[in-house]
Amino acid sequence: MNRSPARVLLAAFAAATAVDLVSLVTGFDLGHTVAKPLLLPLLAAHVVVRGGPRLLVAALLCGWGGDVLLLSDADAAFLAGMASFAAGHVCYLVLFRRTAPARAGLPLAGAYALALTALVVLLWPDLPAGLRVPVAGYSLLLTAMAYSATRLGPVAGLGGALFMVSDTLIATGVADWPQLPEPAFWIMLTYAAAQFLLVRGVLGTLGARPAPAAAYGEMRSTTP
Repeated sequence: MNRSPARVLLAAFAAATAVDLVSLVTGFDLGHTVAKPLLLPLLAAHVVVRGGPRLLVAALLCGWGGDVLLLSDADAAFLAGMASFAAGHVCYLVLFRRTAPARAGLPLAGAYALALTALVVLLWPDLPAGLRVPVAGYSLLLTAMAYSATRLGPVAGLGGALFMVSDTLIATGVADWPQLPEPAFWIMLTYAAAQFLLVRGVLGTLGARPAPAAAYGEMRSTTP
């Protein structure tokens, strides 16, 4: 049976994610090192084949840069990786604003603001001094992205929330808080799911609104 390139790429993303997660659980470092950098290029290629917006591709490629940099344990690599992810969040923020109208959601905005404040206040004393301000700034940008994702509906909204969960797990590890068993597994599981759901939410929204997408000239087709 013939399969479209978009579905093949999505299946390859799912397979690479599975390899990465199994490698993390089994302690197969080489598998993680090989599989992790494949995830977002495959997802970005899926978006390109689907005719998705360039900003979505840019956000995913910024995430890929962060993924590669965070394979290193060096402090400089961690900061550079955080900056790369921050650039991806900016791409997402601009994309969400262009793609969907603002929705009235003051209670939800308050919930995200409360979560951000609580996270920064609780983590601050336990973070290395040189990371406190960068982590706080990054957390603000991440929270803004996650809240803005709700403009596109529940799928993208869940993706943004899972992105916050994944990065919060990383931050608690940096702060040397007690961790779940196999913390890297949960970080990658929530992260891969987050990026997939953000992609699905964007493509689904643009597919439901072909006229505005055509006006931007960034969405040629949403059919696999």
